[in-house]
Amino acid sequence: MIADTDITPATARPTLVLGVTGCIAAYKACELVRSLVKQDVRIKVVMTQAATRFVGPVTFRTLSDEPVTTSLWDDPGSSAVHHVSLAEEADVMLIAPCTANVMAKLATGRADDILSATALATEATIIIAPAMNTHMWRHPATRANLETLRSRGVIVVEPELGELACGDIGEGRLASAERILEVTQAELGRSSDLVGLGVLVTAGPTFEPMDPVRFLGNRSTGKQGYAIAEEFGRRGANVVLVSGPTSLPDPFGVTTIRVNTALEMQAAAECVYDDVDVVVSVAAVADFRPEYVAGDKIKKEDAPDTLVLVRNPDILAGFGADKGDRFLIGFAAETVDVLKHARQKLVAKNLDLVVANDVSEPGAGFGHDTNRVVFVTREVDEHLSSMTKREVARRIADKISARVSKMP
Repeated sequence: MIADTDITPATARPTLVLGVTGCIAAYKACELVRSLVKQDVRIKVVMTQAATRFVGPVTFRTLSDEPVTTSLWDDPGSSAVHHVSLAEEADVMLIAPCTANVMAKLATGRADDILSATALATEATIIIAPAMNTHMWRHPATRANLETLRSRGVIVVEPELGELACGDIGEGRLASAERILEVTQAELGRSSDLVGLGVLVTAGPTFEPMDPVRFLGNRSTGKQGYAIAEEFGRRGANVVLVSGPTSLPDPFGVTTIRVNTALEMQAAAECVYDDVDVVVSVAAVADFRPEYVAGDKIKKEDAPDTLVLVRNPDILAGFGADKGDRFLIGFAAETVDVLKHARQKLVAKNLDLVVANDVSEPGAGFGHDTNRVVFVTREVDEHLSSMTKREVARRIADKISARVSKMP
């Protein structure tokens, strides 16, 4: 369990894929490479053709002591597809500077050069440090691309206010090397901080059948649970996701078990419970199911006036009764007295943390890409501002990482 798990930091050098784009600030990427190499980070530089007009590949090759890639047609000296192998090597991908053009490519999924193809292929965390003219930075198209990237989990190191290459004064200047390094170092640390941890995540709704056509269900889409499973998986944990019916693809690097009903979810979760250190119960499990399930579609004229229901098992409460050293996290989706109900759940189910939210609040309910939550523990209530569900997932994983780091 979490108190006994042998979780040690990875000793291998982390690998950063650094994308450099065609911008006058490209020369500042040299200092990033120099600083990160001193911290024993392996740097694989990928340049757009436009970037080579500002800084020569030989400069980055000398600083990184690694080959530099400038084209989809570069020969890596192996049979591997080069942009795929680069994508798979990356623990983190940083694009600094990132032009408006490259931001647009990332947002729309274009892959017409080595940098955009690598970004599209990687499952690693992507960080971008934009740099451009103020008017380009403020343009609605750029702002829309920025929000699209953030919603997908891309981390943005926003540009600073200052003098630009064109002589204007305004937003758009590449963030300081210190700030970019701070964010990059944090993400490199996150890329392996949960190696060896066993995590069970439940997500999505359950559908309780009345007949082959109809069922009782709820509005959960699974977005938050899938984001959590993916975040733990990216950081090295061994993740099992037990998912009710959703339209979402299986997260990369996560073992996904698909179920339909509460009883099926309970059985699947119990099968892996003994082998995990952390349980994150995000699923909106139906509290009741029909007592009788018809073998054929019930005709309207034959339907009973009363539907008899029986109570489904409380999966998380069962885990709380057999908690051991595991860290149990529950979710409380409420519409009134949110904190009161969250605290009651925390105690009644013997949990370590309840993530509470008001699903009636705009932008925080089922189906949205954003959420506004409160972390409720026995000691404190931590109110988070509105953020993407991916960022909520990151905050949850950070809490587990902090707990692991304090272990002897």
